[in-house]
Amino acid sequence: MKKLYLECSMGAAGDMLTAALLELYPDREGFLKQMNSLGLEGVSVKCVPSQKCGISGSHIDVVIGGEKEVSKDVPPDGLHGHSHEREHTHEENSSPNHHQTSFENLKNLIGDIPVPEPVKKDALAVYSLIGEAESRVHGVPVGQIHFHEVGSLDAVVDVVGCCLLFHLLAPDSVTASPIHVGSGSVRCAHGILPVPAPATAVILQGIPIYGGNIRGELCTPTGAALLKHFVSHFGAMAPMAVSKIGCGMGAKDFEAANCVRAFWAENEENHDEIAELSCNLDDMTPEAVGCATERLLAAGALDVFSTPIFMKKNRPATMLTCLCRTDDKEKLIRLMLLHTTTLGVRETVCARTVLTSSFRTVETGCGPIRIKISSGGGITKYKPEYADVRGAAEKTGLPYDEVYKQAVAKAEEIIP
Repeated sequence: MKKLYLECSMGAAGDMLTAALLELYPDREGFLKQMNSLGLEGVSVKCVPSQKCGISGSHIDVVIGGEKEVSKDVPPDGLHGHSHEREHTHEENSSPNHHQTSFENLKNLIGDIPVPEPVKKDALAVYSLIGEAESRVHGVPVGQIHFHEVGSLDAVVDVVGCCLLFHLLAPDSVTASPIHVGSGSVRCAHGILPVPAPATAVILQGIPIYGGNIRGELCTPTGAALLKHFVSHFGAMAPMAVSKIGCGMGAKDFEAANCVRAFWAENEENHDEIAELSCNLDDMTPEAVGCATERLLAAGALDVFSTPIFMKKNRPATMLTCLCRTDDKEKLIRLMLLHTTTLGVRETVCARTVLTSSFRTVETGCGPIRIKISSGGGITKYKPEYADVRGAAEKTGLPYDEVYKQAVAKAEEIIP
């Protein structure tokens, strides 16, 4: 089980996330070589050491045509600001990486980059989040949106690089802290905007965020979109045995260390979180409860079961319980409200430890039978598939239990 937790106490930008993930990846030079072979003219990608408030980490430098992009936060007096992450710039800057581009052009650009298809799919999904946010902010269709800062080549490098590292690291779960967005104003292509920038605020809807005394843009649109796409849950760090920590540094200096920290845990046992949803039903027939159960299972529930209970005045009733992945929680709550008579659904997030399972077919005296092999933490279990055992029992005339025992014995004999 590979778990990733992102600490965003100083917000997040695309380059900060990329640098933090790169510190976790064992082949840094191989990654940089791949990033410098994307076919983007004049682009050079480097990872350089950086230190903030005495903490050492890495910073991603993207140079295009010999120039680096900077942004301008606006100080309280409204005069000249100072450099921050690369995603917000003066539109009138004449460097070659500053331009407007349509979402269609971005799709074509990303489609031609030599990275695995899942990476392209993730990168396009991130840009879709940004495009939809810009569409809402400006009141025009996504097809008419022209990306300014986030459409520049260095932002494409940040997005593709971050998506590529998620693909290479392949975490089983990605969680993150609430996001510090900063305060004040930022100067961008459209003028001076409040922090968080309007598009950033739209992207982060539904995600826990907070401001504070630090003036400046801490979370950029690209950082927000990357977090929203990859992170399944935002909150405090769950217990985890951390094996690596990556620090991705921003360009700007504050009184607090301007970095994203990535905590990595990897162990044999499979730990994750699931949601337990339940409701009490005293006015539904067993057939109707069964129908609701089938609907929930068909929608992706991990398990659904009912328990006889007694409610007020000793009324007999049924408690319907649905176990599901946390990502599916809202969908399944709606289905429980829709397909049962309940007026409310209780929810609890549960930690669980599960064995890793796979299938293998063994040849027995009764024919081939599939075996479900579950293992982890020094434990191994074999379970013959019911349909195969039943079919072999009917074909041979042997009792079900005898066929089952033969299959288990064969599995223990040949499966290491």
